[in-house]
Amino acid sequence: MELRYCKKCVFPETKPDLFFNEEGVCSACIASEEKNVNIDWGKREKEFYEIINFYKKPENEIGYDCLIPVSGGKDSTYQAYFMKVVCGLNPLCVCFETTDVTTLGQKNLDNLSKMGIDVIHFKKNHEVYRKMVVESFKRVGDEMWPNHIGIFTIPVMIAVKMNIPLIIWGENPQQEYGGPNLDSVKNRILNRKWLEEFGGLLGNRIQDMIGVDGITKKELTPYFYPPDEDIERVGITGIFLGHYFFWDARKQLEIVKRYGFLVKEDGPVEGTYTNYENLDEKLVGLHDYLKYVKYGFGRASDHACIDIRNNRLSRDEAINLVSQFDGKYPRFAVESFIKYSGMTKEEIDIIIDSYTNPVIFTVNEDGSFKRDSEGNLIKNFAIK
Repeated sequence: MELRYCKKCVFPETKPDLFFNEEGVCSACIASEEKNVNIDWGKREKEFYEIINFYKKPENEIGYDCLIPVSGGKDSTYQAYFMKVVCGLNPLCVCFETTDVTTLGQKNLDNLSKMGIDVIHFKKNHEVYRKMVVESFKRVGDEMWPNHIGIFTIPVMIAVKMNIPLIIWGENPQQEYGGPNLDSVKNRILNRKWLEEFGGLLGNRIQDMIGVDGITKKELTPYFYPPDEDIERVGITGIFLGHYFFWDARKQLEIVKRYGFLVKEDGPVEGTYTNYENLDEKLVGLHDYLKYVKYGFGRASDHACIDIRNNRLSRDEAINLVSQFDGKYPRFAVESFIKYSGMTKEEIDIIIDSYTNPVIFTVNEDGSFKRDSEGNLIKNFAIK
């Protein structure tokens, strides 16, 4: 048995929603080729400004022209910069508090207001949230599950309350929904459906958390979307900046650094070789590791594939980086999760093992997973 890898990048066939063409090239690379060759970016830019001009308030009218969901990361900082500096709009940034924020992440979030932008930071009920973190870690193998909900519900909720119809997202990973032109934006095609399907809920719903460790429905208020009639009344819709402008995170990073964005200067983020992404969350290494044990690829693979498509790495160079950084046991994140959750390392490792794919990783005769001298899993398949 073999595990197929893309002939151009290093994505394996186990990646959800990925397919290969007859030449063995994955759909992500095919979409990238479309982005690089066949898209008329001048036309899309024109469409973007038609939409912006439609929603922009008159100069003598108070209020916000758009709402930007932010984490303080490089992408949302770029979105804020672009709408404020390039487009000249008055945006409102809204942040749903992450699970276990880092010092660097908090600095980058605070930097948004220093850029001359109003920011609402939603601080959640930590006890209810912590219960959901532990439950979702056990139930679906994703301790960031409640965060996936909150980062989408809270911005929409505030947009409704403050009557801000236009929400600006970053890169659009859901290409099948496309990007709206002015007519389709007026018809609000891209709104609730995308938000609910993009959330990465893994078959779990917020209603499933009612009763978990005593959680009440009322305590879950921040995690429910506003009613459809409220969304329709305000005309809530979202557009993806990456649909209208070529999205290149590395180039955008250099721009936002000039506006105060900070990177991790003491080395790469756990689980990858870069130092500029997922800087805000202490548990991100565990989140990425859970993806690795399920599907056999982690954050380093994600970054390597992007760098291949942007002609910054050869495939051989990418394979070397992936072998160095992908799938290493996330010691910092696990230590942080022990403090956050109250679980022991043994309890955490048992849950991780329950989600580990025995086809991808080597199993001992007693049914346990084989590990190297540093405690890392051993894969059955090398990238070819």
